[in-house]
Amino acid sequence: MVEHFQLLRRDLTGPLPAPQWPAGISLDHYRETRAAAIHAVLCMAQEQGGGRVGSLQQWRQQFLSDAEFDPKLCLIASNAHGILGVAQCWTSAFIKSLAIHPTAQGQGLGRALLLHSFLVFQQRGEAFVDLKVRESNTRARQLYESAGMVFVLRDRLTKD
Repeated sequence: MVEHFQLLRRDLTGPLPAPQWPAGISLDHYRETRAAAIHAVLCMAQEQGGGRVGSLQQWRQQFLSDAEFDPKLCLIASNAHGILGVAQCWTSAFIKSLAIHPTAQGQGLGRALLLHSFLVFQQRGEAFVDLKVRESNTRARQLYESAGMVFVLRDRLTKD
């Protein structure tokens, strides 16, 4: 069976809704000391969404050596118990991954982190932000569309 992804886009030129954070959430960005915990959340969420993340060592190497990497664009939401959400973004105004720990899903954290990502890119002067989502991941697509993202194109999913 051939799988497809959809490229979705959010216009950032107008006013954006403010994120509504669940109680007890604090925001930060990538720090090497938290790499293992960030990776663990990405792995859990990717398994649910049908994707995959390489080993910690592979992920760190790809992530840190990518020309579009900026540690301030790897947005982390956490509480007293640890990291609950990650928005791994690139400097090209692209959201590579949006991952929410399974225990924190359904509480508005994904939407808040997505909206916060929009604001970060808007503050950087970007006119729009893109992301790719598996067509079969209806839960994620509904979240993105409810946050104002619109369909741009559909393409075959290639396996790396």
